[in-house]
Amino acid sequence: MSKMLKSSGAMSAATMLSRVLGMVREMAYARFMGIGIIADAFIFAFMVPNLFRRLLGEGALTAAFIPLFKEKEVKEGEAEMWRAANAVISGLVIAACALIGLVMLGISFYLMAGTPTDSTKLTLELMRFMFPYLLLVCVAAVFMGMLNARGHFFIPAMGATMLNVVMITFTLWIAPRMGAELDTQIFGLAVGVLVAGLAQVLFQWPTLRTEGFRWRWVSPFGNPTVKTVVERMIPGTLGVAAFQVNVFLTQGIALVFGDSVLSAFNYGVRLMELPQGVFGIALATFLLPTLSQLAAEKKFPEFRATLREGIGHLVFVNGLAAVLLGVLAVPIVRLLFEGGKFTALSTQSSAGAVLGLAPGLIAFSMVNILARAFYATGDTRTPMKISVLCLVLNVFVSLALIFPLRELGLGLANSITATLNAGLLAFALRKKLGSLDWGELRRQSLSTLGTLMVAGGVAWALAGWWSTRFGNTTKWLCLGEVFVPAVGAGLIYFALSMWLKIPAARELFKLAFRR
Repeated sequence: MSKMLKSSGAMSAATMLSRVLGMVREMAYARFMGIGIIADAFIFAFMVPNLFRRLLGEGALTAAFIPLFKEKEVKEGEAEMWRAANAVISGLVIAACALIGLVMLGISFYLMAGTPTDSTKLTLELMRFMFPYLLLVCVAAVFMGMLNARGHFFIPAMGATMLNVVMITFTLWIAPRMGAELDTQIFGLAVGVLVAGLAQVLFQWPTLRTEGFRWRWVSPFGNPTVKTVVERMIPGTLGVAAFQVNVFLTQGIALVFGDSVLSAFNYGVRLMELPQGVFGIALATFLLPTLSQLAAEKKFPEFRATLREGIGHLVFVNGLAAVLLGVLAVPIVRLLFEGGKFTALSTQSSAGAVLGLAPGLIAFSMVNILARAFYATGDTRTPMKISVLCLVLNVFVSLALIFPLRELGLGLANSITATLNAGLLAFALRKKLGSLDWGELRRQSLSTLGTLMVAGGVAWALAGWWSTRFGNTTKWLCLGEVFVPAVGAGLIYFALSMWLKIPAARELFKLAFRR
C-alpha cells in the first residue's frame, strides 16, 4: 500500500468530518435564510475574505512556502527553518492588516458618500464587518503549511472543523436571537465568522509548539525567504486556485444577474466541494511536499510515477462522485437543503447548478494536483498563464450561458473551463518533463470510464424505481431516494473495477482490509 494513499486517507478522514460539518452548516444556512436578496448579500460578502482562505489554505501561499520551508530544514537546520517561518508570518501580518484597513476604509467612504441600493448596502456592510477574518485565516493557512511540511496532515485538516462548529452554533442559536428580522439576524453570522477564524488559529497552535515552533517577530523587509515566497505566490494565486477564482467570478456574475441565482448556485458549489475537498484537495496537499522533495533530489522517474499514481486514484474516486452527483442532483439537494425558507423551487434551482458542475469534478481536482506539480519544480508562471486564459474564457462562457440556462449555465461554464485548464496543464507539464509516462494511466482511465457508465445506469434505474414505488414525501423516503441508488451503483462500480483489475480499486481494497 502506497504511503500516498495512507497519508491522503488519514487527511481525507479529517477532511471528510470537516466537509460533512460544512454540509450541516449549509443545511442550517438554507433553512435559516433560503435563497434571496439577504442570502445573496451574506454569501457574496463572506466570499471575498473566504476566497483568501481557499487561495491560501488550499493554494498559493502554502504551495510557495512549503518547498522553501523543507529546503531550509534540509540545508540549514531547524533554527533557520523556524526563523524563515516567523519572517513569513511577520510579513503576512503587515500585508493583511494593510489590506484590511484599506478595504474597510474604502467601503466606509462609499457607504457615506454613495447612494447604494439596499442589497448593495447590506452586502458592503457585511463585507466590512467580516473582512478582518482575512488576517486570521491567513495565519491559519501558514500554520497548516508548516504542519504539513512537518508530516502532520490530520490536525491541520481538522482545523477547518472549527469554522463549521462555530458557524453552526451561531446559525442555530445566536443569530436568530439578534433581532426580529432576517436582515438584522444575518449580522449574527458575521460575528460567527470572526470567532471561527480565531478558533482555526488556536486549534493548530499546540501541535506547532510541540514541534518546536515559537513565535518571534522577524522583520520581513529584505528577508530572502519572504521575497521568494512573494515572487512565487503572486503568479501562483491564479495557477493553483483556478476552481475557487472561477467560482468567485461566476458568483459575481450571478450577483449582478440577480433573481437569487447567486444563492442557488452557491448551494450547488458546496455540494461539489464535498468530494473535491475530501479526496482531491487532500491528495493535492499530500503531493506538494512529496513532489517537492523528489524534484529537489532530481528523482524525476519517481516524480512522474508518484504523480501518475495520484491522478489514477483521483479519477477512480472522484469519477464515481461526479456520476452520482449528476444522476442524483435533485434527490440530493432535496434531502440536504429543502425545508424552512428553502422551498421545492429552490431545490430545482440548486440542482441545476449541481448538474452543470458535476462533469467538471475530476478536472477541478486535477487542476490542483497538476499546478502543484509545477510548484514542486519551482515553476509558478506556467500555471498562472494557463489559468488567466481560462479565467477570461470562463467570464465569456458564463455570460453566454447564464441568460438561457441560469444556474445550469454557470455550472457548465465552470466545468468547460476547468477541463480546458487541466488539459493545458497536462500538456505543458509533459513538455517540461519530456514525458509523463501516462500510457498505463490512459488504459486505466478507459476501463474506469466503462465502469462509470454502468454505475450511472444502475443509479438512474434505482432512482426511478424508488421514486415510482415509494416517492419522497418524508425525510426517510428522501434518504432512501439518495442512498439506495448510490450504494447500489457504488457496489457495482467497485465489483467491476476489481474484476477489471483497475490498480486504484485494488489499492483501496488492500487499504480497507489491511490490519
